[in-house]
Amino acid sequence: MIRLCSASESRAKLLRDFGIDFIQSPVEFDEESLQIDEARKFVYHASKGKLAAAEAAFGLEVPLLVADTVVAGPSGEILRKAKDRSDAERILRLISGSEIAIVSCAHLKSPRRYFLDLSATHYRFAPFDEEDLRRYLESGEWRGKAGACMVEGFCKPYIRQVRGLESTAMGLQVEIIRPWIEG
Repeated sequence: MIRLCSASESRAKLLRDFGIDFIQSPVEFDEESLQIDEARKFVYHASKGKLAAAEAAFGLEVPLLVADTVVAGPSGEILRKAKDRSDAERILRLISGSEIAIVSCAHLKSPRRYFLDLSATHYRFAPFDEEDLRRYLESGEWRGKAGACMVEGFCKPYIRQVRGLESTAMGLQVEIIRPWIEG
C-alpha cells in the first residue's frame, strides 16, 4: 500500500492498471512560485516541493508517492496548462507538426527507502487537422492538461514517433517505480 499524493486521475488509473494498491491523498504546493524555465529542473523542484508537503501532512507511515509532469515544447520552453481557449490554441498550434518532450519526476519515500526518477518521453506529431483542432478546442477537454493535450486523447492519431514510456507521458513512469514499490 502506498499513498499517491496527487489529484491526478491519470496517475490513479495507471496505478490501478498495474495492480498497485494505493490511497489517493492530494497535497497542495504552489508550482507558480517556482521561477524555473528548464523542464527537467522545474519538475524536479515541483515534485520535491510536493514531497515536502506530503511528508508534513501525512508522515511516512504509508510510503509516499509524488510526481510532477510538464511538457517541453519544440524549443524547450515549458508548456503549462492553458489559461484559456486562446492560450490552448496557441500551444496546440506550436506543437502541431513538431516534437515535444513530456518530462516527469517521481519520488517514492518511506522510512526505509527513497527513490527518485526523472524521465522523458518524446513525441513527434503530424500537423493537426484544422477541423479536429476546432472541435477539440470547443470541447474544453484541453482544460487542466499540460501542453493542452493528452497523448491518449486528441493527440493520439497525430503521433508519428514515440521515444520513451507512455506512462511517463501520462504523468507517472510506473514501470520504473514499480520494483521499488514492490521491493
